[in-house]
Amino acid sequence: MRRVDWDFVPEAVVVGNGEFPVSALPLRMLDTASFTVCCDGAADRYLASGRVPDRIVGDGDSLSVENQKRYASIIRYNPDQETNDQTKAVNYLMEKGFRRIAIVGATGRREDHTLGNISLLMEYMRMGAEVRMYTDYGFFVPMKGDCRFFCRKGVQVSIFAFGTQGLRGEGLAYPLRDFTNWWQGTLNEATGEEFVIRGEGEYLVFINMPSVS
Repeated sequence: MRRVDWDFVPEAVVVGNGEFPVSALPLRMLDTASFTVCCDGAADRYLASGRVPDRIVGDGDSLSVENQKRYASIIRYNPDQETNDQTKAVNYLMEKGFRRIAIVGATGRREDHTLGNISLLMEYMRMGAEVRMYTDYGFFVPMKGDCRFFCRKGVQVSIFAFGTQGLRGEGLAYPLRDFTNWWQGTLNEATGEEFVIRGEGEYLVFINMPSVS
């Protein structure tokens, strides 16, 4: 059975072109990362925060001309229009051998982009990445099969099924079943310091942590 611990130490961090994070947990990911890649549209805000990424990856359509010139040595252009910049950044990292990847700044500003970025987590898992997406309120983690989660008692948990069969849980306030719509698995709660999700197939879990510091 796979396990998901509260603490996650990524090998690299991707900074998306959504709202720049303000809460402690995603900022901690940025400030302790050993390697950081900005999607090109995110680089302007990242640089404005006083940080410099190791790489800027994307198609180059949303990075300021000034920063394109100033940081030309760390830009890796990818003109592929069949993938978004977040996926370009993840692909770049995986080609360099990184597997444990945190994504921050991928939600907000555009709801359609937010949904697309979140759903792509399932693709990255299929590619072999161990990936989490951090927001200012918690984190998303894609999973497959039986998994044990270690958390804090009382945290809210939402489960989004992607065709999962035989879905059931232990240590949650409300029972799981084979959901037919995303909303049906939202707003559950951990009754202790761990819970288990069982099922055949893939699912996405969001653990809400608004007060984490």
